[in-house]
Parts: sequence; structure tokens; C-alpha cells
Amino acid sequence: MKIGNQKKNSSKKNWVKFFIVLVFAFLLVKFVSVIYQTKEVKKGSSLEIFTAHLEKRIPDLMETYDIPGVSIALVEEGKITWKNAYGYADLESGRKMTIDTYLRVQSISKSVTAWGVMKLVEEGKVDLETPVSQYLKKWNLPESDFSEEKVTVEQLLSHTAGMPLGDFFNFYSPLEKDIPSLEESLNKEAVLFQEPGSSFFYSNTGFNLLELLIEEVTGRDFSEYIEQEILTPLGMVQSSFVWRETFDPEIPNGYGLTGNAVPVYVYPEKGSGGLFASVGDIATFVSASMPSFFSGKQVLKPASINQLHTPKVEGLGMYSLIFDAYGFGHYIDEFPDGRRAVSHGGQGTGWMTQFFAVPDTGDGIVILTNSQRSWPFIAYILTDWGEWSGFSSIGMSRILLGIKLMWAIIGLIWAGVLWQTWSVVEELINKKRQFSPLSNVSLPLRLTQTVLSVVILTGLIWSLNQDYLFISSIFPITSVWLGFSGFMVVLVLLVSVLFPKKSSIE
Repeated sequence: MKIGNQKKNSSKKNWVKFFIVLVFAFLLVKFVSVIYQTKEVKKGSSLEIFTAHLEKRIPDLMETYDIPGVSIALVEEGKITWKNAYGYADLESGRKMTIDTYLRVQSISKSVTAWGVMKLVEEGKVDLETPVSQYLKKWNLPESDFSEEKVTVEQLLSHTAGMPLGDFFNFYSPLEKDIPSLEESLNKEAVLFQEPGSSFFYSNTGFNLLELLIEEVTGRDFSEYIEQEILTPLGMVQSSFVWRETFDPEIPNGYGLTGNAVPVYVYPEKGSGGLFASVGDIATFVSASMPSFFSGKQVLKPASINQLHTPKVEGLGMYSLIFDAYGFGHYIDEFPDGRRAVSHGGQGTGWMTQFFAVPDTGDGIVILTNSQRSWPFIAYILTDWGEWSGFSSIGMSRILLGIKLMWAIIGLIWAGVLWQTWSVVEELINKKRQFSPLSNVSLPLRLTQTVLSVVILTGLIWSLNQDYLFISSIFPITSVWLGFSGFMVVLVLLVSVLFPKKSSIE
């Protein structure tokens, strides 16, 4: 009877402890987490109401995510109706960000490069289904274990050519003299790692190869061709694939994941991520992608633009968490009502950018930032814009769900840490545990705990020594707390190993 009462009391005590631990873990997460409410903007409200919302929302988000500068523009019915800049182009000098500031737009460059290729297709100088090697007379694809002769222009435009990602840490000061040539860079990077046409794999190298294609077919410098055939005709006079000392205002500093300043840089290649542009010019490009609304000069025929926006591949790997498909130089989302959205983002050391457009309605938004911590910021602004514009299923909004999931995981980890800490401290106070690291008692469990501690600690140390972590760029705040939570797990596990239960020893 006495034993039964003890078990009953112990069970009741554990339930009380369980409840307290959950509440305390919840309060901890609630205290440190940063989650903003969405759905605060009514669909169809006036531009003035929405921009008033942005005027408050944007500075709040910038402060939370430590983003120095932002430029943003809105497009309605194919026309730029609003643009603004916030924060700083250079924190050290106090130089403000302006709407005329040239920024690195990173992989938004791919969409512009795709326009350049499609222009040649319209002129009959390039065929999409033709192997790219037939156009390259001065350079050959490096040998690999796969069929280089099967790489087509269409595959390069849709990231299905079997090309690798490429080295996006390979950048230089624009004043540096010994910058490798495009061909030298491609010699190292344009080595197939899978059979052409087999599957989607995002590739900077593939678009850099399209840069070379344009140069060989036209006999012109890529930057000069794009400027004269695409940018200038569209009215994008504050855009260039060539860095110039005469840029006014000068290019801002970028800022990395830790907030470190990143001075202006250039890549040896331009086609995948080399464009400098103002937010207004990218908004003009977005407008030009809406043939039914754009009133400027027609650079591409509507049929060609539609081809750029037509899904070519749907299995996008991890990108399928955000996007439905990829066309030519554009990600694609299909809305439940049948309308189609096109977009592209960019990320480089110190920079994050995004444009999103719905050609059928003439709506679009451009967000350019000089920070590598901006994905949540971009996701929040896109979600707000989507609610206002009537597009409630924007894929980037899933990043916000990911943030909530990350905090839930952190909460569960903290609940486990608190439970075990409570148990260990209570048992130490009651002298039920003692310091005995070499004891053989509960050896399998303690060995498992030791191995798990070493694995987690090794992973944390490895993470701290990486120049870039994908999870840190998407979740710049929660990833830090996840790492700290992992470290606390290591401490609790090691204490449990070093102080086994006294009853087990005796």
C-alpha cells in the first residue's frame, strides 16, 4: 500500500514538473522569439493605406533583423506607383540609402540574361534546342563523365544542364588587376556533375556559360550587348553589368550574416549575378515583363516573354518548398485561380534581393537590401504585399511558417533541457548522484550520451567556422538560438554522464 502511494505521488509530481517545464519553456521562447503578425493589411485597400503600413513595418523589421539599408518599389497595372529607400548605404560613414542608389541585385541578373538570350532567339541567331557547343567556337566545355555535347541552350536557361552551382565566394575588388577572365573561370567550374536534362540543379555556372554564348554569337562584349539591346531600350539607365567609379551615388557596402561590412566587389563572370541597378530600374524591368500593361518600347515580343514565364521544370529539390516551377531565368508560382506569378531572388555575400510579379494583373514588387540577413524581412514584406494585392498563397510566405516551426523546435529542446536539468539538480541536492566519470554503471546509456554530445558539439564548432550556412541565411535569428540550444543540450548530457545516479553505483 505504501509503495502504491509512493508511485502515485511520484506520478503526480512528474505531471506537475512536466506542466511547469512546458510553461517555463513556452515563456522562454515567447520572451526571445520574434514573430510579426501578418494579415494586417486589407485586400484592395488604397495605396496610401498600404504604404503607410510599410512605412512602419519596414523600419521595425530592419531593426529586428539588423538590416542596414532597403530599397523597395511597387508596380500596379504595369506602372511604378511608389518607391522608397530606408536606412543606410554605409553604416560607417552614415551615408543614407536612396532610391537612385545602384545596388548589387545578384541573381536577378539571371532574368535579365535570359532576356538577352531570348532576343537572339527572336532574331534567329540562337535555337533553344541546339547544343551550346555549336555556338562556342573559341572555347570548349571541359571534359567530364557526362555528355557535354548534349548541353542545350534551353537546359542552361532552366538549370537542367547538369552544371554545378559554381563558386560564389570567388569575387574581387573592382580595382584589382588580376581578375580571371570568363573563360578561365569556366575552365574551372563548367564541369558537368550529372547528365544534361536529367533534373533541375540551380547553377550560376550555367548562366555564366550563357554569357559566353551571347559574346560568341554576337561578337560583342556581354555587358555592352545587354546594355544596348535590353537595358537602354527599356529605359533602365541606372543599370549596368560593369562597375564604374562614376556611379553616383556609389555602390553601398554589403553586410554579411554577422553584420560585417563587405566593400563593393565584382565576379569574374557577369551573367549569373553581376548586375548593378537601382530599385526603380528593376521595377521597370518587372513592368516590361507585363506586355499587356507596359507602355515602353517593346524589346521582346509577348510570345517570347510568355516563353520565359512558362514552366519548364517542376521538381526543384529544396526550392520546391517555395516555388512551383522554373521557366527561363524565372521562378514560377501557380495560384489556385489559375494566375501565374514570376519572380527571382538574389543572394550574395552581403546582399539579398527579390522581385515578384503577376503579369496577368500588372502587379509587382521589388525589394533590394544590402544585408545577407534579409530572407525573413523579404518574406514578411511579400506576404503583406500579397494580402494587399489579393495573392494569399505566395510561396515565400512559407519561410514565415519555417520560422514558427524553428521556434517550436527550440521550445521542445528547452523543455527537454529544463526537465533533465531539474532532475539532475534535484538528485544532486538529494545526494542521489555523485561525481564518478569513470564508473561502469549505466555504461551503454552514458556512452550514447557522450557520443551524442560530441556529435552535437562537433557540428556546432563546424558551423561556427563556415563562411556561409544556408540555414543561417534563411533563419538568421532562430538559427543562433538553435545553436545555443544545442550547446545547452551538450552541457546537460555531459553533466548527466559525469554525475551518474548514486543508487546505480552502489
